[in-house]
Amino acid sequence: MTALADVVFLVDCDNTLVDNDGIQDDFQNHFRSTFGGEGWDRYWAIFEELRDELGYADYLGALQRYRLEDPSDTRLLLMSQFLLDYSFETRLYPGALDALRHLSTFGSAVILSDGDVVFQPRKIRRSGVWAAVEGRVIISVHKEEILDAVEARYPARHYVMVDDKLRLLTMIKKVWGGRVTTVFPRQGHYAHDPDVLGAYPAADVTVEGIGDLVTYDLHALVGTAGTARPQTVQE
Repeated sequence: MTALADVVFLVDCDNTLVDNDGIQDDFQNHFRSTFGGEGWDRYWAIFEELRDELGYADYLGALQRYRLEDPSDTRLLLMSQFLLDYSFETRLYPGALDALRHLSTFGSAVILSDGDVVFQPRKIRRSGVWAAVEGRVIISVHKEEILDAVEARYPARHYVMVDDKLRLLTMIKKVWGGRVTTVFPRQGHYAHDPDVLGAYPAADVTVEGIGDLVTYDLHALVGTAGTARPQTVQE
């Protein structure tokens, strides 16, 4: 039986540790240079359809479906290679790995991400994140739906959840209540959407960048659970 830890840090990947918006922009530019704007628009429509079906982003799966419309176009094979060979380490947010190492001095740092079973683990491994947490990685379809499994695998008296999506932090807070501290790094498009910011309560802790967590001690994180004030959205 796994021993009960005092605290476990659950850290998202996309737009929390890795600038996924930047990766997507690079892929879009590369795709457009080969297939043009109409080709990209069609790919993106397929991508959105697949995300609605699966509940997570599946870039490679969308390429598979795109190929069905023109199986003879071998240029598409290089699109998948662009994604698989991408230098993900160049898209780490400043101080991302330092933040993971800092949190690991207080307890176990675990990557809790959603995504597919090919592209997402490759991103986490090639970025250096996998090694930074010594392989403690969970990739699911919906993070908020596997909290029981997370508790079983990494039991703890208290959790700290770090994620760029206020919606997700709110849902996890409803389940774990005072047992979790929610941390909101204001990075990526979700974290700056005024509609999103106005729809959900503030997290227990808000930081401008993931690297800012190196300035927080354990009490500043664990001691803030349930103390968040309503968030003011600036126009």
